Amino acid sequence: MVLEGKTIYLREERISDIETFVKLRNDMATQAWNKALPPDYTLPMYQKRFEEKEFSFDRKDARFTIIHKESDELVGTISYSEYESRFSTTIGLVVRKKFWGTGASFDAQEVLLKFLFEELGLLVARIWTQSGNPRAIRLAEKSGFRVSARVRESIFIHGKIFDTLIMDLLREEYYSLHPELLDGLPPI
Repeated sequence: MVLEGKTIYLREERISDIETFVKLRNDMATQAWNKALPPDYTLPMYQKRFEEKEFSFDRKDARFTIIHKESDELVGTISYSEYESRFSTTIGLVVRKKFWGTGASFDAQEVLLKFLFEELGLLVARIWTQSGNPRAIRLAEKSGFRVSARVRESIFIHGKIFDTLIMDLLREEYYSLHPELLDGLPPI
């Protein structure tokens, strides 16, 4: 499955992507929030995760590789997990520094949100980040996410303490930001 944006497209993960994903997950600047610090992801760990992925009609998660249309370069990865059918999911996004500030992250996020709300009938999308990551906060806010919960002084990175932020976007908020789309689900 390919999901297309203005500057990027999302495609399935491939074994050839894994080396880049390991580098992204082990880089504190691109990782930015992680329950397992310090990061120590290895190529065999990612290969095992890739190989153990099973087909299911009842998907609880999906991972996409972000590809830049013009250069055909791997930008990063975007995913959803903890999917509760037609209710909620959590989005994850990791992008190579080379593509920071290019609009690729926003485009990828918008493509995934459209898929989640339009195709999966999602009611709530969530993002977890931390207060010391203003880029992630601004990106989420640009798509309409708002801080819905704050766990104070819960993350320790680079010798500093930050708050964990849970940000969410409700279905009606998404469609109010996208009047070009018609919400086909009846209100609850």
